[in-house]
Amino acid sequence: MENTSPESPGHWLVIDLEATCCNDGQFPREEMEIIEIGAVIAEGKTLQPVDEFQIFVRPVRHTALTDFCRELTGIQQADVDSAVSFSEAMRRLTDWMAGFPDAVFCSWGAYDLRQFERDCAFHDTTWPFGDRHVNLKKRYTERFSLKRGEGFGHALSKHNLTFEGRPHRGIDDARNIVRMLPIILGR
Repeated sequence: MENTSPESPGHWLVIDLEATCCNDGQFPREEMEIIEIGAVIAEGKTLQPVDEFQIFVRPVRHTALTDFCRELTGIQQADVDSAVSFSEAMRRLTDWMAGFPDAVFCSWGAYDLRQFERDCAFHDTTWPFGDRHVNLKKRYTERFSLKRGEGFGHALSKHNLTFEGRPHRGIDDARNIVRMLPIILGR
């Protein structure tokens, strides 16, 4: 699904997800579920943000967030307890994305793509992104001839940018990835 062709889409759909997680083996990685979708649309030519979307999602496999997850993301149990189902979150995301039919889904790395694929399959929800995904971490790695990919925070600091907002919050991560688009894409 990766597409690294140089053409510029009409809009970039930058998405960052947060998911249930643990650091002590309470559940396998394959059972992680999306708990936040953060998305920012950037105009294709200027790379400036034009709209954004954020929603919390109620997990069903492991409904109680671990201490590790709450501390990492800042997302609290009440946020997900009062959240919508995955299917409803995807319906709202799809409705919002309809305003940008030329947008290409992209993320920092392949994690977000894989997590969406897993959750869409688990919840029997239609895939909304078409067949294109741009791995911005891979683009960045190729552009700067790095031997391996870097964490996003390290990439930001290399370009004298400080993270704005809270790391590991989907909407803040997506906003910061958009700030990096001109660097990633060489503009």
